[in-house]
Amino acid sequence: MPSDLPSLALPDPAAPDGVPAPLTRKQKAAVIVRLLIAEGAQLPLDRMPDEMQRELTAQLAAMRRIDRDTLRAVVEEFADELDSIGLHFPGGLAGALGLLEDHLSPATAARLRREAGVAAKGDPWERIAGLSAERLVPVLEEESTEVGAVLLAKLETKRAAELLALLPGPRARELSYAISKTGAVDPDTVRRIGLALAGQLDAEPVRAFPDGPVQKVGDILNAARTTTRDDVLEGLEEQDSEFAAEVRRAIFTFANIRTRIAGRDVARIVKAIDPDTLRTALAYAGQSDDLVPARDYVLDNMSKRMAEGLREEMAEADPPTTDAGEEAMAVIIAEIRRMIDAGELLLVAEEG
Repeated sequence: MPSDLPSLALPDPAAPDGVPAPLTRKQKAAVIVRLLIAEGAQLPLDRMPDEMQRELTAQLAAMRRIDRDTLRAVVEEFADELDSIGLHFPGGLAGALGLLEDHLSPATAARLRREAGVAAKGDPWERIAGLSAERLVPVLEEESTEVGAVLLAKLETKRAAELLALLPGPRARELSYAISKTGAVDPDTVRRIGLALAGQLDAEPVRAFPDGPVQKVGDILNAARTTTRDDVLEGLEEQDSEFAAEVRRAIFTFANIRTRIAGRDVARIVKAIDPDTLRTALAYAGQSDDLVPARDYVLDNMSKRMAEGLREEMAEADPPTTDAGEEAMAVIIAEIRRMIDAGELLLVAEEG
């Protein structure tokens, strides 16, 4: 604020001849905070440094009352200062990262946080709660029991239960008992634990390929021709059988429709496919013993009238070429993938 105004005064018994002392900037700030709270405003004072919170509290405790003219002058000065502000910048590197993090590359943001020892923006517990089970389970297994208990206590009940189910029995029981002891942990300790965990998780290297090699290879082979896919999988099996098995689980082909798509969902998928493309894909599938079960599954789970029409058209038309058939099946698989990614379709879990 500007320099203290002589008219803003509190009675000061120590002042000579009862001359009032001018209000300090801290006193003016206390006046504004007191007024806003009286008006029902929700002030985010918890975002201020602890020292500033303590000073504000002490200042409020030391003050008694001011007259209406003084209050009006403080409010007018505060409003004038707000009006004079053209643009506000965040203070420090933490604030700058919080402002720019969504606009910086993940690698740059992570490197800057590591170099400056700054945690990711916002409440660290909100960030931690949004992480996958694959990221959190190792923390629960490796960190101290006390830290693990605080982590579980800060998560939603359902999420905490899901994570406990992924832990070995003894560790799950140990953490569950430790949660009963978290009631005495003060908020400052909980926040420091959250910042430490968030910093630890942020320190993990940013991956250039976030989907991982298994998913990436699976996506590539999903779009490849059947002969190419089978040849690549055969080669992977010879070089790394475990990786090949994971890739097979990540692949979704036309043959998987029979085992991974619920019968009630077939009609929705079929509705989104061009009739000529659907007929070509089904006719081509009928030429392969491996794909006939998937073809029959699709026909059996659509309307009887539509299925009969398709069977008649396939019987009368010439068999599709390999290129046309592969392309038509790829269109159907791409639509199924799109529906899955959009949350419109759920795959049936594989046995085992």
